[in-house]
Amino acid sequence: MTLVAGVDSSTQSVKVVVRDAHTGAWVREARAPHPEGTSVDPTTWWSALQSVLKSDTGGFLEGVGAISVAGQQHGMVVLDGNHEVIRPALLWNDTRSAAAALDLVTEMGGPGFWADAVGSVPVAAFTVSKIRWLAQHEPENAVRVASLMLPHDYLTWLLAGRPAHATTDRGEVSGTGYWSPATGAYREDLVELALGHVPALPHVAAPNQVVGETTFGNDRSGIKIGPGTGDNMGAALALDAGPGDIVVSLGTSGTAFACSLTPAADPSGLVAGFADATGRFLPLVCTLNAARVLTSTAAMLGVDFAGLAELAMAAEPGSGGLVLLPYFDGERTPNLPDARGSLHGIARDNFTPANVARAAMEGMFGGLADAVDALIAVGVVPGRVLLVGGAAANSAVAEVAATMFSVPVEVPPPGEYVADGAARQAAWALSGAPNPPEWSALRAGPTKYLDPSPVPRIRVGYAGARAALFG
Repeated sequence: MTLVAGVDSSTQSVKVVVRDAHTGAWVREARAPHPEGTSVDPTTWWSALQSVLKSDTGGFLEGVGAISVAGQQHGMVVLDGNHEVIRPALLWNDTRSAAAALDLVTEMGGPGFWADAVGSVPVAAFTVSKIRWLAQHEPENAVRVASLMLPHDYLTWLLAGRPAHATTDRGEVSGTGYWSPATGAYREDLVELALGHVPALPHVAAPNQVVGETTFGNDRSGIKIGPGTGDNMGAALALDAGPGDIVVSLGTSGTAFACSLTPAADPSGLVAGFADATGRFLPLVCTLNAARVLTSTAAMLGVDFAGLAELAMAAEPGSGGLVLLPYFDGERTPNLPDARGSLHGIARDNFTPANVARAAMEGMFGGLADAVDALIAVGVVPGRVLLVGGAAANSAVAEVAATMFSVPVEVPPPGEYVADGAARQAAWALSGAPNPPEWSALRAGPTKYLDPSPVPRIRVGYAGARAALFG
């Protein structure tokens, strides 16, 4: 039996799943933690990945013929002329680059230029904003940058033994702000605008291309390496998302994205016009605040996640008029990097633990429901919402979701969809076929189906609270 491995190198941890290359059947998996913070030494990601791949005296990779890495998007990894890391990577959720993003937009005449040039308007999360921050605040480091990579590029490069040229894929590179999904080409002029010069940029590989082989030594050498992709693109590949599918993912961040046959270019900046991992496109809206809103609220109420769900189900839809704006870590969409969370509509009769718990869930979904509306505005025609992420498995979360969307909500069985997507890509590269393999055994467990039951007053209250504070 030929096996493949898929890596999900996320903000919080690395997960590796091994599956049958032909059927997608699960074989084994393992994980290791990543350090906390929004600025992290990327060598710690490599150490964590090695600790998994070399576990059990190397047996973890036994029988594996190919491996691919799906990683957190946008992070800035800068290397010097000796291919050594210059400074800790700025991650997607590091908002110190917000002013740099605004500068870039202004310098090029406004958001319309960027939407036309690269499909997205820079915000703090994008790599182009982070390299401009580097040039402004650490010019001595900026001039040393000889190679510029993203988190998944860096890990793929190390797996391949630090070759002369790094590789990436169109999905991951579409989140930089200096590569165009519409033309399939880098905008080196925008790199130079942001950083002051153009360092070596990764080669953009085809979706099913083998980009190298592992060089661990002994029986772990010679494993073929797929191009990898971004985390959202990996999840879309695992879910086999097609036109009409909107994926709402509840992780550290919240994302809503759709499969599209045409590139998106939204001058409002709400929708990022990304590419996917198959040759199509992946318009996406990202919020900074998702599952952590729920865990923070649970901790404040002195309950665990199950207790939070029980409290939320004891409250009526609309939380008795309580509205939580969940901008605990600032916000990316809408672009409010300096905002903080707030609770609105408090009265003596509604200020109860149950209403607060439900308001947390409704607040989290408020931004994501707006995200789905933004996707519809750029031409996405929704047929269903696929709700994924650790929090999605909770029945209360799914029930609240059904009150926020106007199309059916489906909750696939829990799984490591980002790592599974990377594994499916590895099998695709291994086969050399024109299309990814049909994995009948990928999902284990039933899908939950919920009919839409929207409660308009919830979103009206959310919009009103936001407008009162931010206009």
